[in-house]
Amino acid sequence: MKLTILGGGGFRVPLVYHALLGDRGAGRITDVVLYDTDRTRLAAIGAVLRQQAAGPERPPVVTETTDLDAALRGADFIFSAIRVGGLEGRTIDERVALGLGVLGQETVGAGGIAYGLRTLPVAVQIAQRIAAVAPEAWTINFTNPAGMVTEAMIPYLGDRVIGICDSPSGLGRRAALALGVDPSTAFYDYAGLNHLGWLRGLRSGGVDRLPDLLQSADALASFEEGRLFGVDWLRSLGSIPNEYLHYYYFARETLAAVQGVRQTRGTFLLEQQSAFYAETGEHPEQAFELWQKTRAERESTYMVESREVADAGERDERDMAAGGYEQVALSLMRAIAHNERASLILNVRNRGVLRHLDDDAVVEIPCTVDANGALPVTVSQLTDHQAGLVSAVKAVERATIEAATTASRDTAVKAFAYHPLVDSVTVARSLLDTYVDHLPNLAYLRP
Repeated sequence: MKLTILGGGGFRVPLVYHALLGDRGAGRITDVVLYDTDRTRLAAIGAVLRQQAAGPERPPVVTETTDLDAALRGADFIFSAIRVGGLEGRTIDERVALGLGVLGQETVGAGGIAYGLRTLPVAVQIAQRIAAVAPEAWTINFTNPAGMVTEAMIPYLGDRVIGICDSPSGLGRRAALALGVDPSTAFYDYAGLNHLGWLRGLRSGGVDRLPDLLQSADALASFEEGRLFGVDWLRSLGSIPNEYLHYYYFARETLAAVQGVRQTRGTFLLEQQSAFYAETGEHPEQAFELWQKTRAERESTYMVESREVADAGERDERDMAAGGYEQVALSLMRAIAHNERASLILNVRNRGVLRHLDDDAVVEIPCTVDANGALPVTVSQLTDHQAGLVSAVKAVERATIEAATTASRDTAVKAFAYHPLVDSVTVARSLLDTYVDHLPNLAYLRP
């Protein structure tokens, strides 16, 4: 089978290839095509992958191209992992928002909206090319903001595009381990939007074990989300939020922490990865070693400001263990390709599962996957608090999609103004004007 990776020069691509190297089953991926618009990045990641493949027998053959149609043609699966505007764009997303007194995280709040506004036009163009060149392929979207981008691609690809994220499965796995439960045997009652969901139940052996977890301060303190949110708040909620909800529940504290650091997360990654690509260009024979070193530093500093606010300490080995979104993607591919029934938390159309949202709203929810694709399963309904926040952010997502597809400045302003973390229409207008001035990809929104 052929797998095409859009954004093939991206830093996290070797994680996907590592998962493929471990798949020795029949019908596995035999050909990987890396597509990117940046030849330098393609060459660097291609070198990493070839060095990764030095040990295993019959590794997937890797080719690189800057021709989109050639990359898509004949693909069985397509991974979309593009970053429009690069990490330079991310640093602008962050700095503009912080300059106006609001959070600028890349998928949450003002930064996520700016990222969506420059990404969605490109994602829609890609979806149109997939529909024309590879209509039978399954598209797995990890391009952020993942739920928003997946919803924008559905009109062209239907249910053959599925969004993935490793945050929900990582949360479920950590919660299960804290209880001494085998993560592979548990059912996670999880629901919401991408980067905006809650674990409301953890069933093992027909029994919901989440109440046991919430009662144990030691168990809660043993994993990332328990330390981020604190025992008292989790018990008050009666659920465990996705880590990204820290930006909502502790918005002021996180904003102050981010404003107080020397460099934003985007600036750190830009400097770090620029150094990696430059050094790999000079020493291609060390590409894999350099990538491993860079990745370890990247993972250890993930969400560092939120952990400082919560006094959560450093991430432990379980939080940084391999098996993230690349394993979700591999499980999804195998389930579809071989009709191997799997249960995964995915970004798909709601289909009436959550009554507060319409059928076509893309939600992040447990699904049963087989050769027919992903079908959401029944979960408990959102509480009023959860439904209110989810509905508000869904309105933001849809306004962003409309603005990107119609080039409407007015709708873009609404997207910013609707967001719970942007508390002023005046600030919303300033955000849009400043982003348009600094981001060439938003020229279509100029007055």
